[in-house]
Amino acid sequence: MTSMSRARVARRIAAGAAYGGGGIGLAGAAAVGVVLAELRMAKRQVGHGSGGRVPVADGRYGHTYDSPGEPPLRLTVLGDSTAAGQGVHRAGQTPGALLASGLAAVAERPVELHNVALPGATSDDLDRQVALVLADSSRVPDICVIMIGANDVTHHLPATRSVRHLSGAVRRLRTAGAEVVVGTCPDLGTIEPVQQPLRWLARRASRQLAAAQTIGTVEQGGRTVSLGDLLGPEFAANPRELFGPDNYHPSAEGYATAAMAVLPTLCAALGLWPAEEDRPEIARREGFLPVARAAAEAASEPGTEVAAAVPAGPRGPWALLKRRRRRRVREPEPEPSAQTPASDQASA
Repeated sequence: MTSMSRARVARRIAAGAAYGGGGIGLAGAAAVGVVLAELRMAKRQVGHGSGGRVPVADGRYGHTYDSPGEPPLRLTVLGDSTAAGQGVHRAGQTPGALLASGLAAVAERPVELHNVALPGATSDDLDRQVALVLADSSRVPDICVIMIGANDVTHHLPATRSVRHLSGAVRRLRTAGAEVVVGTCPDLGTIEPVQQPLRWLARRASRQLAAAQTIGTVEQGGRTVSLGDLLGPEFAANPRELFGPDNYHPSAEGYATAAMAVLPTLCAALGLWPAEEDRPEIARREGFLPVARAAAEAASEPGTEVAAAVPAGPRGPWALLKRRRRRRVREPEPEPSAQTPASDQASA
């Protein structure tokens, strides 16, 4: 599928989400029977995995930057098992801990991490998660990271419904005063054991959803980072984990790769990235595009950021497409106030 046709499909999905349209087939209604048959075969082939336990990484990071009178930055993570960190054994290997540690180092300020993500969640669980995040109006996060979408594809959640819930979550968090960065749906077509045509359909569905998620997020004032096939090698190395109870278990290296891609956008949203980095560079194929086209291009290239730019134009809202330089994110050292694996959270 070309970038332009993907942009048109993403715009239709996003419009359906905004105006209450019905479920627009991610890969075509005629293919549903084939998909279901292939999915059953894929589940038998790759196994059911194991639920495992999720290390709890909540707590304060960056104690060396403690300063009297300066409160820590508040970082909250929402989403599914990818956001929770399912599949690793140490709290410091979870994406939340990696991002909190990296953010503390860039800001030179402590970061308080809170994770409300639920393994196995689809986008319709975001309503509940946002309610938890905003329950205490005196502790609204400075920034939220949402990672969701893989389960929406494997559970056949209608794309319009998926984007509607994500857009609503971004809107509520932005209205409350939090910056929002969304890691869009990963490319499920990278799973080696899954046979055609499911692999092709999974890739198409994943990219269509990722593009539509980008439109919905940017139009509500958030930013997105395409995860795309960043985690592809992790699926290839650990295929038995994909179709487990929580569907989506990257390795520690996979989470570090995702965190490296998200951290620059996290910092930019808080005004912590160098100002010159916000100017598009032609050499890196960056620039201002209609939001649907930017979303389609980002879905095809992992690590690409999309943020709102010119509010409107003859071709609708415009967005800035960036390919930010990544900084290495190292696993944080254990800190006294952060939870350890001994206080693991049972997966749902």
